[in-house]
Amino acid sequence: MLRRVGWILVVVIGGWLLAADVSGAKADEKAGLSAEEGREGFVNLLDNANLGERWQGATKGYVVKDDAAEGRKLVCPKKGGGNLLTKKEYADFVFRFEFKLTPGANNGVGIRMPAKGHPSYAGMEIQILDDGHEKYKGWLKDYQCHGSVYGVVPAKRGFLKPAGQWNSEEICAKGRRVKVTLNGTVIVDADLEEAVAKNGGKTLDHQDHPGLKRDKGFLGFLGHGDELDFRNLRVKEL
Repeated sequence: MLRRVGWILVVVIGGWLLAADVSGAKADEKAGLSAEEGREGFVNLLDNANLGERWQGATKGYVVKDDAAEGRKLVCPKKGGGNLLTKKEYADFVFRFEFKLTPGANNGVGIRMPAKGHPSYAGMEIQILDDGHEKYKGWLKDYQCHGSVYGVVPAKRGFLKPAGQWNSEEICAKGRRVKVTLNGTVIVDADLEEAVAKNGGKTLDHQDHPGLKRDKGFLGFLGHGDELDFRNLRVKEL
């Protein structure tokens, strides 16, 4: 019995018919990594349903789900979460991903994190937050809003989609510079040393942030018991 393994692309060149199986490219794109990104050097961080292959830490606090409509997702369930870290350390990189919030959800992306220590201070945290939710009104600081380098650099607001819709984000860390792009708009573009210097040598939250001086570390998601989804996790080392 014949088994269909993928679409066949037929091209006519000089009278000859050339056939090529493009199912591999389609599979890569469905898994969250386009063929172009693959050529550029991006790596899919969710290419295996077993989180233990690429991830460490709170692997029991997150669930991988394959959804027919939305593709493979990394789900932080309600009352789940914790610090889920890559097994590989990254210095300079571009990290792309998509996320979908539930109302009021709070999470974060840890960058250049050590294996131990509070991620917002021992490393750096790029905030993931439904910052327009009613429960945050009146007390949320600008350096706590979505996309901010927590406690250090506030992000521009107004570019986060409502809860229940997918957002796309890119975090680029190169040397002392961190750039965050949300849904096509740059919301953070800052030199970390300059950001502290212009505040009189102190961080905005007046806390110690030794992680600002780290040159490399782990990437991670920092769940706080709120439900939200991630997908299309890919990273490129610079």
